[in-house]
Amino acid sequence: MKKAIKNLSILCSVAVLSMTAISCSSDDDSNSDDEGSGEASELNGMITEDTTLDSSTTYNLTGVLSVEEGSKLTIPAGTTINTGTGTDVYVVVQKGAQIDIQGTASSPVKMGPTGSGEWGGLLLLGDAETTAGSNATAEVGGLIYGGTNNEDNSGSIKYLIIEQSGAQINSGSQYNGLTLYAVGSGTTIDNVAILNGTDDGIEFFGGTVNASNVYVENLEDDAIDWTEGWNGTLTNTYVLHTIGGFSTALEADGVNNNPTIVNFTAISQAGGKALQFKANSGATITGLSLSGYDTALDFADNGALSNVQIENELGTLEDADLENTYTGPATVNIADFAWVANAGSDNLLNGSITSDVTLDASITYNLQGILSIENGASLTIPAGTTIETGIGTDVYIAVQKGGQIFIEGTESNPVTMAPTTEGTWGGLLLLGDATTTAGTNATAEVGGLIYGGENDTDNSGSIEYLIIKQSGAQINSDSQYNGLTLYAVGSETVINNVAFIGGDDDGIEFFGGTVSATNVYVKDLQDDAIDWTEGWNGTLTNTYVLHTQSGFSTALEADGVNNNPTIVNFTAVSQADGKALQFKADSGATITGLSLSGYDTTIDMANDGPLSNVQIEGVDADPSMNYDAAATVDASTFAWALN
Repeated sequence: MKKAIKNLSILCSVAVLSMTAISCSSDDDSNSDDEGSGEASELNGMITEDTTLDSSTTYNLTGVLSVEEGSKLTIPAGTTINTGTGTDVYVVVQKGAQIDIQGTASSPVKMGPTGSGEWGGLLLLGDAETTAGSNATAEVGGLIYGGTNNEDNSGSIKYLIIEQSGAQINSGSQYNGLTLYAVGSGTTIDNVAILNGTDDGIEFFGGTVNASNVYVENLEDDAIDWTEGWNGTLTNTYVLHTIGGFSTALEADGVNNNPTIVNFTAISQAGGKALQFKANSGATITGLSLSGYDTALDFADNGALSNVQIENELGTLEDADLENTYTGPATVNIADFAWVANAGSDNLLNGSITSDVTLDASITYNLQGILSIENGASLTIPAGTTIETGIGTDVYIAVQKGGQIFIEGTESNPVTMAPTTEGTWGGLLLLGDATTTAGTNATAEVGGLIYGGENDTDNSGSIEYLIIKQSGAQINSDSQYNGLTLYAVGSETVINNVAFIGGDDDGIEFFGGTVSATNVYVKDLQDDAIDWTEGWNGTLTNTYVLHTQSGFSTALEADGVNNNPTIVNFTAVSQADGKALQFKADSGATITGLSLSGYDTTIDMANDGPLSNVQIEGVDADPSMNYDAAATVDASTFAWALN
C-alpha cells in the first residue's frame, strides 16, 4: 500500500494549487511517507482528494482554499494557519465536502492574520433546508448551498480559534468568522472561539446544525447571527464586549423556526444592545444572563414577543419581556474557555466564584452584573484594590451562605467600590447561617438569596478598611439594595473600618444575625445610615454619621422584635435638620456614648413602642432630650475615607 499512498500524495499536490508540505491519506491506510517540514507552506486553490495538513508546518493562506465535493480536509491539533487579508482570503467547504478540525484544549487549531486587517473566515456549505431553497446562491463568493437533507454532515470542528475575521464586501455583504450555510445536524461544532473581527462571529443561514461551547470577544457586528430559518441548538455561549461600536450579542432575522439557545452569557463594558429579533424571528432561551447592556431586548420590526420564550426565575418559559434586563450570575463559566489565550477580561468581575480567588491590587476591576461567591469558596481583595461598578439593581457582590470574603484594606490603602458614572449600584451583601426571626433558609428581599440558620458564630470572613460609594439601588418602594447588607451574619465575621458615602438607601442594614461592626462612617445617604430588623443583636461601636443634604430618612432606624443590640459611641451630625433615631414595632437597643447635633427629632417611637426598650446611658429614652453631648467619635478618625 505504500506505493499507492505515494501516488495519492502526488495527486494531492496537483489538486491543491501552491500547497506544499502536506500529507494526504486514503480510507484504507493512514500511513504516509510524507513528513512535515516545519516550514511555512502556502494554501490556496482546490482540494479534490482527502487531505491532511501537518501540525508541524505553519501554513500561509494566500487566497481561497476550496474543499471540493467528495473530499475532506483534516487539520490536526496544534495547526496554525496564518492568513492574508481581504475578501479573497477564506476557507470554504463546498456542498458535499467535509472538514475535520481536530484541535484539543491543549493544542487548538488557529486561523488568523499575523498583522492588521481582516479575512473571510471559514465557510461551510451544506445540504440541509433553508428558506432560500435548494441550491441557493450565497451572498458571498457565488457559493451554492441548501437542499433537503437536514442530517447533512459537513464534518467536525473542535477547538478552533478564528481571529480578525469579517472582511467587508459591501454594506450588505460581509464575511464572518464561521459562516454556516444550510449546514446539517450531522455536523459537529464544539469549542470555537472567534476574536476581534469586523463582522459576525457565527452566522447561520438556515440549516439544522448545533454548536456548543462558543466564545466570542469584541466583534464589530453581531456575536451570533441567524436567518433563513435556522433551527438548531446553541449551547454554552460566552460573549464579551469590552469596546464600543458593536451591533449585538445576538441577532435573529427571517422566519421563526424556533432554534434553542441554552446557557447564553453576554457581558458588556460598553453599553450597547444585547439581543435583537428582526422580522418574525424568535427562539427558546434558557440560562440567559446579560450584564452591562443599555438594551436587553429589541424587536426591531415589532415582531411578536411570544416568538421569544425565555426561562424565568422559576425555571419556566414565558414571553420575552422588554422591561426585563435578564441579569443574574453568569450561566457560562469563563474558565471553560481557558484554552483560549487571554479569554475574558483581566479586570472583569461577573459570575460565580466556586474556589478560593484573590484579586490583584494593581488591576482596577470592573464589576458588571452580579459577582457571587459560592458556598465553600472565598474572595480575597487586597489592600488598595479599586472596583469600578456598573449601576442598577443587577450590579452587586453577594457572599452566599457558606462563602467568605476577605477585604484586606489598610488605613493608607483602603479598598474602594464605586461606580464611575452617575447612578447607584447594589453594594456588598453577606448571607450567613446565624439566627434571624425570618427563620432558617429564609429568602432575602432582593435577588432571591438564601440566608439564616442556627449558627450564631458563623463566619462570613472579614472586612477591613472598605469604602463603598453611591450604593443603594432601588428595586421598588419596599425593596432596595444598601451599601453593606448583612443577612443573618454571625459573630465570627469581622467588620472594622467601613465607610459609606452617597447613595439611595441604607449604609449598613442588619437582617438578624449576631455580627458586630466597629468604626463606621456614613455620609449623605438618602435613607438610613444604620438600619436593622429581624432580631439583630450584635454590637455597633464608634459610628460617625454626617448629613449635609436634606431628604434623608434617619441616622439610625430599628424595626421588628427587640433582641437588644448594643450601640457604643454613636455620633450623628445634621446640617439639614431631619430625624436622628427611629424605633419601629417593639425594637430597641442599649446605647452608650450618644451624641446628636442639628436634628429636629432626636427619638421617634414610630409605632408607640415602649421607651424602656431603648436604654440610653442606663435610662429610658426621652424624646424631649436633645442628646447633644460633645461628639463621642472624632470625625478625623475617618480621614482615610475622605481623600
